[in-house]
Amino acid sequence: MNKSGLNFAVLKPIIDYALKEDIGSGDITTNSLIANDLKSCATMVAKSTGVIAGLGVAEYIFQTLSSDIIFKAFVNDGDHVVKGDLILEVSGSYRALLTGERLALNFLQRMSGIATMTANCVSAVAEYKTKILDTRKTVPGLRLLDKYAVMIGGGKNHRIGLYDMVLIKDNHIKVAGGIAEAVAQIRKNVSDAIKIEVETTTIQEVKEALAALVDIIMLDNMNTAEMAESVKLISGHAKVEASGNMTLERLKEVAAT
Repeated sequence: MNKSGLNFAVLKPIIDYALKEDIGSGDITTNSLIANDLKSCATMVAKSTGVIAGLGVAEYIFQTLSSDIIFKAFVNDGDHVVKGDLILEVSGSYRALLTGERLALNFLQRMSGIATMTANCVSAVAEYKTKILDTRKTVPGLRLLDKYAVMIGGGKNHRIGLYDMVLIKDNHIKVAGGIAEAVAQIRKNVSDAIKIEVETTTIQEVKEALAALVDIIMLDNMNTAEMAESVKLISGHAKVEASGNMTLERLKEVAAT
């Protein structure tokens, strides 16, 4: 881990591929116009209010392009900024600054956008015990960065992929012959350390999941009244997750259940 909390041993192939995708055989415009030994300095300024995430990625990009780059951040990942705030200053090879500018911005802006939206969602439910979780609906190849940004925004990481938690969904249940059958079969095949979550869409399914003693019960696409009834029924015997048709405006109503 580096100071930003990102594991670049894992992320290096992702960022290196992005560099190759953008630069290819070389930045023909910059390399034709800018002398190899020319130095310069650039600053990045916030254009709107938000939460910063991805500074380490931007630093990695510039320093990969030129070892003489000096990167100075004036904020940290997770800090709130307002329009006009100075975010960072980077100096060194002018070629590296121009070549890496767009890619550094692409990562930093995307990650900061995710962190900002997450922070807004966390704020919406601040008066409740509700936690904001992320999903697997991420850009392929960028999951670790997307999920890092959620964490920086105050959210919590759900499962990273299909390998680290059981989530029994409707198609699994149909094949297994029911929730009880699906859970029983899963328990024969996975370690007790692996959490088991079941997706439910009706009160009856909630009752079945409760009877199966699962760790987490997902209330999928339920209306608010059904959620409230389900939460009372579960009564702390499992963690409760709400999913489907979520908007920033609806979050507080859901959390109140």
